[in-house]
Amino acid sequence: MENINGYVKTCPFIQSIINSNRNDSIPVIVSLKSERAYNKSNVAALSKRIKCELPIVNGFACDMNINQIKKFYTHEDIDFISYDSKIHSIINKAGKTIGADKISSIPLTGKGITVAIIDTGIIMHRDLTYPSSRIIGFKDFLKNKQKPYDDNGHGTHISGLVASNGTSSKGKYKGIAPEANILSVKALDYEGNGKVSDILSAIQWVIQTRNTFKTRILNLSLGTAAQYSERFDPLVKAANKAIESGLIVVTAVGNNGPSPKSILSPSTSRHVISVGACDDRNEADGSNLTIPSFSSRGPTRDRVKKPDLLAPGVDIVSLSNTDISGYSSLTGTSMSAPIVSGVVALMLQEKPNMTHFEVKKRLIENCTRIGVGQYDEGAGVLSLNKLFSIVSKEAVK
Repeated sequence: MENINGYVKTCPFIQSIINSNRNDSIPVIVSLKSERAYNKSNVAALSKRIKCELPIVNGFACDMNINQIKKFYTHEDIDFISYDSKIHSIINKAGKTIGADKISSIPLTGKGITVAIIDTGIIMHRDLTYPSSRIIGFKDFLKNKQKPYDDNGHGTHISGLVASNGTSSKGKYKGIAPEANILSVKALDYEGNGKVSDILSAIQWVIQTRNTFKTRILNLSLGTAAQYSERFDPLVKAANKAIESGLIVVTAVGNNGPSPKSILSPSTSRHVISVGACDDRNEADGSNLTIPSFSSRGPTRDRVKKPDLLAPGVDIVSLSNTDISGYSSLTGTSMSAPIVSGVVALMLQEKPNMTHFEVKKRLIENCTRIGVGQYDEGAGVLSLNKLFSIVSKEAVK
């Protein structure tokens, strides 16, 4: 199934069933070649079962059978048809409890900076609501509930790594940016799973409401197998659109290591700040940092060097969804990404006008290599001492 320019216009999964006898409807994402093509297209004519429109990728999600796909993929305006595959939170396992607080001596707290977290939701944990709530918004793309909830716990844990003020632990389990605001977007279910189309809708909504909530950072501790090039990947397109809109986008690379080429989408975007995990449990002088086997390795299908950097991701304590004053310990690159998002909140408090690429450059320049391959560690482990000593000297009191 190739067009006149020679490139395949459907994803591998759809290609694999094109020649089968199967003709039941499957969920797909249809991307058109341009915004102009999207605006002039007759969406209803393409499918009678539209799930949602997705202008973020110049397309829409719908159900199509193989005969419909065969009919429409040759349309001159269609760029790519991909399977609306399952996406999941990136979590490896629970482990013993350690402190997640990495900073305490710099005059920056992330105050006034909003971090959007697309995940399993959030509970009204005391560390985020006392003495006043810093959960400034909640959007539910699954059940359309108005009040915050988290039936899995992953989203609450991540939110705490960014912005817990440690109230319930007397400061022991503070997040990186303890005065930052959280915009919680629920797009993953009680099992930590969802659809690519739900994540696209969520990213689209975060972009549309960024001025309302003063959102500066988007954290994506989720992913799916990268089946095709950046050029056609709808998650990558959406993440890149978020960057174009002015957001700083931080992603978790996934827990599919140690095999090469195991980076999950949307971390395969060359533009996002993609974060892998390091194990700092035995770190005393910086000489015992290691990369856990689960942390995904590069390069991407497009031979892009990934991950960009590493951050702690083993046995990290943060907020629990089972108790408004409770904590739990989790492991995975899901934990590494919000640590970096919290650091970015501090950086933006200091210099509010920094762009995504300025932030990314500064993070990469303040890493410490641990002596393994670039596709394992990227620029190395984010050096809090290096970065924070710079921040401390420049901080506005």
